[in-house]
Amino acid sequence: MTDAKAVSAKPSSKQMADAIRVLAMDGVEKAKSGHPGMPMGMADVATVLFSKFLKFDASQPDWADRDRFILSAGHGSMLIYALLHLTGYKDATKAELSNFRQWGSKTAGHPEYGHMPGVETTTGPLGQGLANSVGFAMAERHLAARFGEDLVDHRTWVIAGDGCLMEGVSQEAITLAGRYKLNKLTVLWDDNEITIDGKVGLSDATDQKQRFKSAGWAVKAIDGHNEHQIRAALKWAMKQDRPTLIACRTKIGRGAATMEGSHKTHGAALGAAEVAATRLGLSWTHDPFELPENIEKAWRKVGRRGAKARKAWEARLAASSQAAEFTRAMSGELPAGAFDRLEAKIAELVETKPAQATRQASGAALDELFAAVPELIGGSADLTGSNNTFVKGTPIFDAPTYEGRYVNWGIREHGMAAAMNGMALHGGVIPYGGTFMVFSDYSRPSIRLAALMGVRAIHVLTHDSIGLGEDGPTHQPVEHLAALRAIPNLLVFRPADTIEAMECWKLALAHKATPSALALSRQKTAAVRTTAAAENLSAKGAYELKAANGEAKATLFATGTEVPVALAAAERLEAEGTPTRVVSVPCFELFSQQPKTYQDEVIGRGTVRVAVEAAIQQGWERFIGEDGGFVGMTGFGASAPAEVLYEKFGITAEAVVEQVKARL
Repeated sequence: MTDAKAVSAKPSSKQMADAIRVLAMDGVEKAKSGHPGMPMGMADVATVLFSKFLKFDASQPDWADRDRFILSAGHGSMLIYALLHLTGYKDATKAELSNFRQWGSKTAGHPEYGHMPGVETTTGPLGQGLANSVGFAMAERHLAARFGEDLVDHRTWVIAGDGCLMEGVSQEAITLAGRYKLNKLTVLWDDNEITIDGKVGLSDATDQKQRFKSAGWAVKAIDGHNEHQIRAALKWAMKQDRPTLIACRTKIGRGAATMEGSHKTHGAALGAAEVAATRLGLSWTHDPFELPENIEKAWRKVGRRGAKARKAWEARLAASSQAAEFTRAMSGELPAGAFDRLEAKIAELVETKPAQATRQASGAALDELFAAVPELIGGSADLTGSNNTFVKGTPIFDAPTYEGRYVNWGIREHGMAAAMNGMALHGGVIPYGGTFMVFSDYSRPSIRLAALMGVRAIHVLTHDSIGLGEDGPTHQPVEHLAALRAIPNLLVFRPADTIEAMECWKLALAHKATPSALALSRQKTAAVRTTAAAENLSAKGAYELKAANGEAKATLFATGTEVPVALAAAERLEAEGTPTRVVSVPCFELFSQQPKTYQDEVIGRGTVRVAVEAAIQQGWERFIGEDGGFVGMTGFGASAPAEVLYEKFGITAEAVVEQVKARL
């Protein structure tokens, strides 16, 4: 056993790092599942970062001006769980570590935002954390410009692996960060030359250091197991005028008795014999999840190290004339009167009944919202004029001042969506980003994670159907509505006209824990909401837009630009003696949240039911049942003007009428 003198002695940095190694090894071994190699390899880097550089206070995980630590290599989740436990985060208990990857635990297989305080974002899909970090850094710089560096002055630190850098989203992220000179962003690359299959050289020959340099980053290479080199590199990073990459040459599974440096440590438990031998090699005589007293005390002191800085910041906040506004912005609450101007505009437009594309209506909504909601910050993936995402007179977000609220994202849909998640997670801003709806495929992994995490990121997806016309099937979405609607906790809005578009913007902003996708038309569409309503009808997800003349025999459902098609079909059916009602369905998800009595009333189960949407049928069964009719797409589109395409593909009032008659 270790003698009393050793127990009381101040531990070395290596001994503190060994605590991470052993906890990671033990957690994975008990679960018989996980990734011990990365935590063991990066333990030295993480120890120096947390003990000497990271600004945090374990007793206040949500301190607004804390540094953000992002484990992009999320498979190595035992690294962050071990760090949170060691530094004294109250939720990161020994019991949680020993319950790693099990039902009900906060120590999920990959770090999940909202489960464990101290986990800033959900990682696991490689590259996502790195791309999120760009959004964190952008939000920090923008809020520092808005509120001053007395209130906002912190860094974003990332641990990323070879897998993060191989994923394509990393290229979008690093070029964006380099362009915007995000000097408070540092990536610590676990340069261990290992992937699951073996050496990195099996599949990649990229000079990553040159790659980052070419994107505008400052780059330094170090021995990731040399405390002095690590410390010097972190000091260096904090002095740079651009984002920094520190290439940390490490050995995966560092400290493992016989498997150090082997790809076999990447994604599997080491095994009882290897764990025992590793304990012996590290002179670690304690039972699993038990810590030497001196090491535990040293780590707890690290967790308290930032308390003084936090208290000083709280004093500055209390004395600031901006305290209330800063606190409100960081809470995510909208300012008082956020929708007053928009409500007035809606009242005006009900009277004037404009026929316009819903992308134009979305732009008009932003015109009214932008001044009223200063947290809104957005842009477009190089489609500003098409997406209608720019509000006239808005300053551009850019170095060196960052006060602008319009972001030129460039042609980076995935990077944009991932950075938007980081901005939303950071707090203090509400991000939105525009692209063509067909390219939501490029954004989808990040949209899914926004839904999983429950963050407010708003995706403006224009050119929402074959109605975009001449650009043809490569740009015409047909399966995308169904694909987006399949994502849990994502609000997918397809407004029918200007009024619905503005209502949907209100809903997207009002839902703090849900991302939204606004599917908006390129082509003009007639006004269908021609009378004032006392409530936001789109909030119900679906509502009766037109009642039948008499007892209804048919119910027509539609979204977006097809609502006028349904209204025209209803007019013809009524003229022929078939009482027909029309239901507008701007949001499937909100409709599913309504009481069953309301759903039954809207669906009209005793009637013939037909839906029309310029997309595939998938998902409409909840409205039309197995025997209902559907007018829409069954394949891809074609190049032609919109009106020709609707006729050729049979998305017409005549086709809807025929579907009804066939079922009467």
